[in-house]
Amino acid sequence: MEFDQKVLQCFLENQLQLFPEPVADTEEEAAFFLEDTLAVVLHSRQEVEDYFQEEGIDLEGADVLEEAEVFDVGDGRYLVVEG
Repeated sequence: MEFDQKVLQCFLENQLQLFPEPVADTEEEAAFFLEDTLAVVLHSRQEVEDYFQEEGIDLEGADVLEEAEVFDVGDGRYLVVEG
């Protein structure tokens, strides 16, 4: 999957919400990391909820968009990164 600049910037700016220290410093490093971890870009809350359900992740009523693995790109899309 290719990640556009907006997605890469979102990850770079917010990666500490999931990891204790930065895992990437440049867009190129971020793209490599996201490809390596099989991160996905989803286009709605419903797609994020469906993704978690398909992966067998039970959130027990929690707001899926508040999970550390979910990054709000800011344009209606969400980046989901397996931590």
